[in-house]
Amino acid sequence: MSLSDPIRPGQEPAPRLVVRSQRVEGVAAALMDHLPETGGLAWVRRGDGHVGWGVAARLDVAGSNRFTEAQTWWRDLTAAAVVRDEVGVPGSGLLCFGSFGFTDDDPSELVVPEVIVGRRGGTTWVTTISGASTLGAPPELTTYEPDPVGQIAFADGARSGTEWSGIVADAVKRITGGELDKVVLARDLIAIADEPIDLRWPLRQLASAYPNCWTFSVDGLIGATPELLVRREKGLITSRVLAGTIRRTGDDAHDLALAASLARSSKDLEEHEFAVRSVADALKPHCKSMNVPETPFVLHLPNVMHLASDVAGVAANGASALGLAAALHPSAAVCGTPTDVAREVIGEIEGMTRGRFSGPVGWLDAAGDGEWCIALRCGQADPADPRRMRLFAGAGIVAGSDPEAELAETNAKLVPMRDALGD
Repeated sequence: MSLSDPIRPGQEPAPRLVVRSQRVEGVAAALMDHLPETGGLAWVRRGDGHVGWGVAARLDVAGSNRFTEAQTWWRDLTAAAVVRDEVGVPGSGLLCFGSFGFTDDDPSELVVPEVIVGRRGGTTWVTTISGASTLGAPPELTTYEPDPVGQIAFADGARSGTEWSGIVADAVKRITGGELDKVVLARDLIAIADEPIDLRWPLRQLASAYPNCWTFSVDGLIGATPELLVRREKGLITSRVLAGTIRRTGDDAHDLALAASLARSSKDLEEHEFAVRSVADALKPHCKSMNVPETPFVLHLPNVMHLASDVAGVAANGASALGLAAALHPSAAVCGTPTDVAREVIGEIEGMTRGRFSGPVGWLDAAGDGEWCIALRCGQADPADPRRMRLFAGAGIVAGSDPEAELAETNAKLVPMRDALGD
């Protein structure tokens, strides 16, 4: 019986996990360097975070109750675990990585690794997790060198660029006709390599090129997302909302002018306002007090610039980081406004299955603290063919959207994964 199976009469309950976190000294290698060839999990930003491997426990879940089932499973697992945490920082002790589908029907999972290497503020530790009654010494950390991807080709996914632009035009007509205010439409691109793709290669590239993003790997879904859906840490709740995008040119003076135009763009400000409002409304029941910025700032990334707002609040109840992510998903930044109508329009015209793209991805500890981002700037390895990967991008469509400009925006958002797969 796996730990994800429901306990039926006559079955033994899942074994208790035994967990130990210990500091390690003199570890200079980047966290990504410790990932073995297969089964690696990662959550890294600015060199800090966690990587893990092995499976001590796993939950695969889908359906309208997937977030509730996941929280119940995690609560039961943590309640029965024996934890010896000698580090005492956020992320030490018992921890799971997770990724959730965009829709109720898309697959979702929580994974507890057997080994976690963590780093925060100069402190490095190793967590070992086992179903046995005792734990041995932590493993000696090894570094690995991934194989470059090599020659790679790209092909249209579910829609060609021209077809997708037509879908955007359809969405604009629906918006101007009063059916809804905003809808986010996604498209995919297929990457095809000559040899099986070593996922550690693009992960390293992403972590190096986009240090201010959260670089992640969960069950074949890898990426570097700039959008923090929610963080809960010691009673403080934060969320970074991104909506409104312009492509960078590489000319600093021109990019500054573009940033100024983005900050004044009525179309992008309208799109951003929808996204901020949806996040603030979802978090309000869980906060004693909140700070919602009146105006966004411009977030500069290597490939694009976004309008961004950091929403913060003081927790008013015991909702975990995953519970807060469930309350927020899907936000207007990845779905639209009104949510229910936008979700129906996406299902009707988008023409593809998103899987875990634009769903919550992140980690959760035994105290309920953690970080969950939106799975953007990402790709999904093909489980049937390790040479293939689906890359994803999306754009928020409002009344003032131009189909060709929105297509160009998605092309800009595909750049991180396309570049990461190269040499």
